[in-house]
Amino acid sequence: MHWRLARSQLGLVLVNAPRVRLRPEIEGMQPYRQGKAAAEDAFKLSSNENPFEPIPAVLEAIASSSVNRYPDGSAIALRTALADHYALTPENVHVGAGSASILSQLITAAAGPGDEVVYSWRSFEAYPGFVAVAGATSVQVPNTADHRHNLDAMADAVTDRTRVVIVCSPNNPTGSVVTADEFTAFMAQIPETVLVLLDEAYIEFVTDDTAVRGPQLLAHYPNLVVLRTFSKAYGLAGLRVGYALGAEYVLDAARATTIPLSVIEPAQRAAIVSIEHQAELLERVAGLSVLRDTIWAALVEQGWDVPKPHGNFVWLPTGDITAWAADVFSDNGIVVRALGTDGVRISIGEHESVEKLLKASEEVVRKLRTAEG
Repeated sequence: MHWRLARSQLGLVLVNAPRVRLRPEIEGMQPYRQGKAAAEDAFKLSSNENPFEPIPAVLEAIASSSVNRYPDGSAIALRTALADHYALTPENVHVGAGSASILSQLITAAAGPGDEVVYSWRSFEAYPGFVAVAGATSVQVPNTADHRHNLDAMADAVTDRTRVVIVCSPNNPTGSVVTADEFTAFMAQIPETVLVLLDEAYIEFVTDDTAVRGPQLLAHYPNLVVLRTFSKAYGLAGLRVGYALGAEYVLDAARATTIPLSVIEPAQRAAIVSIEHQAELLERVAGLSVLRDTIWAALVEQGWDVPKPHGNFVWLPTGDITAWAADVFSDNGIVVRALGTDGVRISIGEHESVEKLLKASEEVVRKLRTAEG
């Protein structure tokens, strides 16, 4: 029996009514869940946010924005600044409300019912939803034992039905990178008619010189689109602005699926200023990367078998005790991202959070040792 709201003298009341027909694959989806808020005395390390406040120049740019007028729907000033930065043309740049929204646009533009999208798993938790919304089918290729993309298996999974392949480097949530040599070998196995999306949302935190970096490869691979964001390294998560680099006709297809005027003027202004002050902002990134490596070394010393992280987070493969582990961290004032029965992802935050983080992780690893022994 289904119910609906109806008006009566008593206000809105429930009455029996048939349900609206919805797509079953959408009804069966779990909506994206944001990392939960932290108490006043706790640290929210569940959303991969930058802990630093915006620099004064960014705040000034935001303050000078007009909110009674629509933004430039083409974001031409920002696209031009990005094009100059990467030695491209503005037509080779697409701007969206975060790189995740552009991923969704590109999948929708390339794949539909009967088509397949190949990606590593576990990877960014929104990928399955993007594919389902497009009406396509996910083909999830398990990560290797050391939490990396299995690129050979991903290439083997490509069929005549494959329209999109997603490579995430650094991979969210495991933190592993794909090397330049690995990516070159991978691309040699992918048909040129298949769209390859290289998701580099965390690339600014990478200190490994062997890691793939997408923009310099665009001239070699016409079917490649590189996605980046201002949310993480540049600390603009609340403004939602990301971008894609690639062939004009592919990005035009993404632009055709875009909700008009979705990148607001404050976001565009803040992103342009962030490009102009990149050196200052990347100093902060370097500091977070050092802190990340310090935390990772301490976790290894505690006995964790965890992959070397390359984003602004660490990954703890807690398996069946993931929910319990998240509670332990919460009890110690650390809010983490629990992902099914695979593990927890912990963002790199304030220096003051480290002691609580490591205290909780030591308690959890003792539990794992007991379970294994």
